[in-house]
Amino acid sequence: MFFSGDSSNRKRVDLGGRSTKERDRQKLLEQTRLERNRRLWLRQQNSAATKIQKCFRGRKVARLEYSKVREQFYGTYGEHFQNAEKSCFGPDSDFLRQLLFFFDARSVGDFTVLVETCRLLQKFVRDTGDIVSLFAGMDYSLKQALVNYRVKKLAYLCIKAVHQNRNQMKDQLFASPKESTVSTTLLLETVVLLTDHKLPWVCRTVNYLLERKAFTLFREIILTGRASIENHDSVGRVSSLERTLAVVISHIGQEPCNCSNVGAHWSFSSQILTIPFLWRLLPHLKEVFSARGLSQHYIHQMALCVHNHADMLPNDTSVELPSYACLLGNILESSIVALSQPDRSFELAVDLAAVATFLLESLPSIKSLNRRSKEDSMVGEDDDAMEICLNNDLERQICEAIDSRFLLQFTNVLFGGISAVSDPHKAPDDKEISAVGAACAFLHVTFNTLPLERIMTILAYRTELVPVLWNFMKRCNENQKWSSLSEQLAYLLSGDAPGWLLPLAVFCPVYKHMLTIVDNEEFYEQEKPLSLKDIRSLIIILRQALWQLLWVNPTASSNFSKSVTSTPANKKHAVEFIQQRVGIVASELLSQLQDWNNRREFTSPSDFHADGVNDFFISQAVIENTRAHDILKQAPFLVPFTSRVKIFTSQLTAARQRHESHSVFTRNRFRIRRDRILEDAYNQMSALSEEDLRGPIRVTFVNEFGVEEAGIDGGGIFKDFMENITRAAFDVQYGLFKETSDHLLYPNPGSGMIHDQHLQFFHFLGILLAKALFEGILVDIPFATFFLSKLKQKYNYLNDLPSLDPELYRHLIFLKHFKGVISELELYFVIVNNEYGEQTEEELLPGGKNLRVTNENVITFIHLVANHRLNYQIRQQSSHFLRGFQQLVQKDWIDMFNEHELQLLISGSLDSLDIDDLRRNTNYVGGYHSEHYVVDMFWEVLKSFSLENQKKFLKFVTGCSRGPLLGFKYLEPLFCIQRAAGSATDEALDRLPTAATCMNLLKLPPYRSKEQLETKLMYAISSEAGFDLS
Repeated sequence: MFFSGDSSNRKRVDLGGRSTKERDRQKLLEQTRLERNRRLWLRQQNSAATKIQKCFRGRKVARLEYSKVREQFYGTYGEHFQNAEKSCFGPDSDFLRQLLFFFDARSVGDFTVLVETCRLLQKFVRDTGDIVSLFAGMDYSLKQALVNYRVKKLAYLCIKAVHQNRNQMKDQLFASPKESTVSTTLLLETVVLLTDHKLPWVCRTVNYLLERKAFTLFREIILTGRASIENHDSVGRVSSLERTLAVVISHIGQEPCNCSNVGAHWSFSSQILTIPFLWRLLPHLKEVFSARGLSQHYIHQMALCVHNHADMLPNDTSVELPSYACLLGNILESSIVALSQPDRSFELAVDLAAVATFLLESLPSIKSLNRRSKEDSMVGEDDDAMEICLNNDLERQICEAIDSRFLLQFTNVLFGGISAVSDPHKAPDDKEISAVGAACAFLHVTFNTLPLERIMTILAYRTELVPVLWNFMKRCNENQKWSSLSEQLAYLLSGDAPGWLLPLAVFCPVYKHMLTIVDNEEFYEQEKPLSLKDIRSLIIILRQALWQLLWVNPTASSNFSKSVTSTPANKKHAVEFIQQRVGIVASELLSQLQDWNNRREFTSPSDFHADGVNDFFISQAVIENTRAHDILKQAPFLVPFTSRVKIFTSQLTAARQRHESHSVFTRNRFRIRRDRILEDAYNQMSALSEEDLRGPIRVTFVNEFGVEEAGIDGGGIFKDFMENITRAAFDVQYGLFKETSDHLLYPNPGSGMIHDQHLQFFHFLGILLAKALFEGILVDIPFATFFLSKLKQKYNYLNDLPSLDPELYRHLIFLKHFKGVISELELYFVIVNNEYGEQTEEELLPGGKNLRVTNENVITFIHLVANHRLNYQIRQQSSHFLRGFQQLVQKDWIDMFNEHELQLLISGSLDSLDIDDLRRNTNYVGGYHSEHYVVDMFWEVLKSFSLENQKKFLKFVTGCSRGPLLGFKYLEPLFCIQRAAGSATDEALDRLPTAATCMNLLKLPPYRSKEQLETKLMYAISSEAGFDLS
């Protein structure tokens, strides 16, 4: 046909490439599949309908049969049991058979029947005194199976009846046996009667109750009635519910019990011990659980679940009361009693440590009670990091359970058979390894979860933890026994974690805390708790462990403190976390031991230096965000002092160069009157911005006649200015600073009584000292160590007090070791301040005037006194000084040094006045050379000078009385001697030596004799004529 113009007749083309037959085939398969599914659904629907009908018909028939038997029961025994006799409970009676058959706990009538049955049973038992014959007749063995069945069913139905009607009887659930007419009392006392441990069927009965998950029923009964128990006067009363639970749990695990093991999820530990504040509700049960050795059985069962990582806990009662936390609180509270029993066992303590460790590991941190930090409230950005806030009462229960009594008993049981002094060549046995492993695992998690204040003091001073752990670590280290501990803690630590990790994680913070309280006599003279020889060995072990953790096998995170605080609670036992934790606590302990060594040297300073520090490490340490740089910040003592000084010097040089490049044309010129140097410097320096302070400052001196001194400041006059102003500003006569008995400087607590603007002056002095450090100028100012610690923002302790007030320290130590009744000394928590004849009394604690010092709180009093003198009194002055100091010197720069080393940075060391070293690093110009006779005479004369005159000479030629910290090799520029006169005429030889301090240059005429040279040089350096001789 020709084209007609009708588009509807156009042939359709499938662009998918499939034929119509294939498309029809796919459609047919899909229809077949749908039809098959429809038929399957119909079959399932018919089968379900059949089952429902079958179940319904069965239930209907059963209900009819129940009603029929119930009517027979009432007809036989009467609605009020008027026909019931003692024989009704016998094996030949239908009384129990019928009752157990038709009983429905939801039926009010059936419930009443069961209660009346229990009343009759108790009456008949009281009358006859023999419950076995009541149920079995003359021979129990003949009717054993029938009797056992009836008894266990009756016991279960009593519990089931209470559970089913718990909401209607919530005020009766904790009724006592004396309330004999109360339904719950009759039902639960019947269970007590039927499960007496002397009865022949008790094992089968209890086993039946456990199989039917009776503890789950008990849990719901307790949770329902706990709100109403507050309205009962429960003091001294034992409820029937407690008696029932006590009988049931007392049977489990005791000989000759052969009950089958119930699933962990339905056990007493899981269902009952996880009830919040259980022992408040059931105090008698706590005594039974703790005193009869039952806790050992149940805690051992929980320990097995921990080792197998079994999830056995029920659903939480609320978000703030998670089951694991409630279980932990109840276990710890009951363990105080269990550990105090005479028959306590080592195995109980080990199992308790395992369970408590597992539960504490899941607990959110409780660093202070009733207080939430802002940081915690902001953690919610990451769901994984979000932590649950526990109920305050639950937190208090857990914290108060781990008290001094618990810690003492816990450590005594674990370490009771372990000596703190053993043969160092004898390796620890398996029991000792188990004890140390259990204690360390528990205490490590405790340190990271609970507040440390009380825990640390108890462990440090009232237990043998430190000497026992040290003895263990020393023997493990010498006998290479660490692998055994790793195997013992395999359920806690994954991977190839070294065995020394957990012992160090516990030992370091406890021993560090002990060192903050121990006095100098105990440490150095009595050598308590460790001998100085042992401390030297400890330093080496800590140094090697720290180097291994930080450099050889470092953790993934380089930011140690941040990674530790942000680690989720459920990963606290990850190897990485413990490595980071040990890195921190070992660093802190080594730093503290270094402070003790600086106070009185007992080991070589090089013992603190890591063996692996080399040029590559030093080159890396200068670069930020490198591993070496992080180590330098966390454990600077691993790096030799000279290397750290070089790094510090390079940082200062780089900072000065940056600011000099930005301020090429900026010149800050000071015009300073020598007789008003402090006031002029304060006024002119206070006007400078922080940027200007970092830049160069040029000084012109004006003498007492108002005439500017000769000389152009190329750096030497500024050095002279810095030395003079620091001497004037820190002079005790000015009143801002005071001197200790050792002539060391510290802020005057009464500075405000002398200067109205004393805090502004302290800020200025902080800038002044920082400027000296920033410019590399040494100033001869001996600071007290406890004040230098404020530059490092550290806290001072009792052992720092002798440098401030030796007499007060002696009195406090006498008080610490006083054997009598301290309260008879009539001391109170107050301290008297005496500044310039004005006495003021200050309380050390709120209400301290009325708080007497006793034997129990004397340690607190001693440390509060030390804190007041070393920290509190100078807090404002130190704070303003530090604020000024940090305007020029970054905190990171001085954190590399301890207080002793910081003093060397400020003032240098007298050891640096090595004349031979100066001679080796001297240049000669103008005709002089190292072999010239005038040069030889000069060095002989200089070497014969006293130390004081040598310092005067050094100040004369360099502007500073102390040499560079690392020796004269680092003097910039090097010291130079120039011939001053072209000819040796009498007029030329009559001239005095002169100096250019900005160039460290000595202009020395060619004197003919040693005597003449000595006379002229001595006159020049002693004239104190400023720069008029330069």
